Amino acid sequence: MKHLHSTLAIVLLLALVIAIVITAVNYFKANPYNRKIALIGLISAHLQLIVGLVIYFVSPLGIQSFSGENMSNSLSRLYFLEHPLMMLIGIVLVTIGYSKAKRATEDYAANRTVFIMYTIGLIVFLSRIPWSTWSLLA
Repeated sequence: MKHLHSTLAIVLLLALVIAIVITAVNYFKANPYNRKIALIGLISAHLQLIVGLVIYFVSPLGIQSFSGENMSNSLSRLYFLEHPLMMLIGIVLVTIGYSKAKRATEDYAANRTVFIMYTIGLIVFLSRIPWSTWSLLA
């Protein structure tokens, strides 16, 4: 399950970067909004959320380690509190960005919304990824 979560994290990061770049180009060149590109980022985020929630409730590093004693341990706190909370905030930002863009009446506004919200969501994701656990980077 953890391998799936890590693989989906890479897919999510790539999908967001691609969506941000394409949307930025569309925004700055006044091209039409590409909803399918934004949808790939949204779907990736929600798949990651589902797998992450399963791991959070099954893993001993998740909700089972939620205690006052573990609050003083930075690595434990990252796993049971900081990582899940920040990932949830990032997914909410991506979802809001997609939903607002879907309702936008102008391509310019839709591109701007996706560009801004997906970028902020990506920054939030990158801030609390436990980089030391990824075998690619460790």
